[in-house]
Amino acid sequence: MQPVTVISGRAAPLPLANVDTDQIIPKQFLKRVERSGFGEFLFFDWAADEEGEPDPNFVLNVAAYRDSVVLVAGPNFGSGSSREHAPWSLQDWGFRAIVAPSFADIFYTNCTKIGLLPIVLDISEIAALTTIAQQPDNTVTIDLEEQTVKAPGFSALFEIDAFTKRCLTDGLDEIALTLDVSDDIDTFETSRSQHLPVTRA
Repeated sequence: MQPVTVISGRAAPLPLANVDTDQIIPKQFLKRVERSGFGEFLFFDWAADEEGEPDPNFVLNVAAYRDSVVLVAGPNFGSGSSREHAPWSLQDWGFRAIVAPSFADIFYTNCTKIGLLPIVLDISEIAALTTIAQQPDNTVTIDLEEQTVKAPGFSALFEIDAFTKRCLTDGLDEIALTLDVSDDIDTFETSRSQHLPVTRA
């Protein structure tokens, strides 16, 4: 996955609580096995009207927000099922970070495994950032190394687990982490008793 360092750009406001994974990407679109191709169906039930046409009142259909890289969301974002397609669809649409007061645990973890940065700020900071995001000309800048979120008239620090931070900044998914210690794995396999099972051909 791509390393995460500094993310800077427009933020889209979605100040709703308890947005679940079926609202993020409805179940009828979960037929692909690749990570790509889900972005066009992001928030489909909200983004389209009853005839399936784009709803001009939905934030992501507003021209000024179509290149947003940060989503400012409400509490308990990503609740519901554990489907990985939810973060896939957000990333495929173009988001690189989501800022919210809280996340569902599995959703949070699924985001970090693909390089989509979830950030927890307190409710008052989210309220201020939402107001800033409602002016699409404002730029939000996230620095993962410094663990800061900055915008005009706004600055906040966020917490992140050290191991997760390292994986994101170095662009390491679970496969890359395993390959990173492949020499140690080979050494272990060649030094253990021959009658035991091996993980190599």
